[in-house]
Amino acid sequence: MRAPKDQHFLIDRNAVRRIADLVDLRDRLVLEIGPGEGILTGELLSRGAKVNAVEIDPDLVDELTLFFADEIETGRLTVICGNAIRCDLPPFDVVVSNLPYSASSKITFRLLAAGFEEAVLMYQEEFARRMVAPAGTPDCGRLSIMVQTYCCVERCFDLPPQAFSPKPQVRSTVVRMKLRGPLFPFSDDALYADVVRALFSHRRKTVRNCLRNSAGILDPALAEKMLAALPDEILASRPETLYLEDFATITNLAAE
Repeated sequence: MRAPKDQHFLIDRNAVRRIADLVDLRDRLVLEIGPGEGILTGELLSRGAKVNAVEIDPDLVDELTLFFADEIETGRLTVICGNAIRCDLPPFDVVVSNLPYSASSKITFRLLAAGFEEAVLMYQEEFARRMVAPAGTPDCGRLSIMVQTYCCVERCFDLPPQAFSPKPQVRSTVVRMKLRGPLFPFSDDALYADVVRALFSHRRKTVRNCLRNSAGILDPALAEKMLAALPDEILASRPETLYLEDFATITNLAAE
């Protein structure tokens, strides 16, 4: 099979087994985004999962449909041709995927919005490092805050370029996420997401200046309300130095 643009097929069978070992798959409804040549798909099926796979490349969909004809006929596998950023996602409890690097951020935010029990996902190493960066540290960003707000997240293991075909220019990292409720409650999920997005749109500015330049993301009246209500300690800080509790505080003040 040919590799679509940005797609690096996982070819290391030991790595495939290690990925599948990270979650209990028996009788689970699994979403796989970007099944590619189907090496991970086959492992998921062999462990008793029912798989809904979303593949953007029509040629790969045709080949997967042919290769897994028996599993499709028995209802254990459904292969959908579509772009996981925009298409209707099928039902799922668990996500196990080798994500395309260029779409990792958009797909991750979409999965967070959709909700899941567990996810085991492959990312570019640098992207994974930002996902797990603790709040209040230089690598922390919008991705870190949103993932850690709703999930327990951990780096599981790295893979070299040799584990893929064609070989990527970077190392890859497998990350496991388990959904949980926010550690610091807030009243409005959509507003929380907008606050985080607005602040990290100008991450080198102070919170005060971020709010002043948040037009297009936050309602101006809400931004003014936050500017009037927040303590100087938060307003004078940069977004990457804030903690999860601070983002919840900002959101709750705006929602009052």
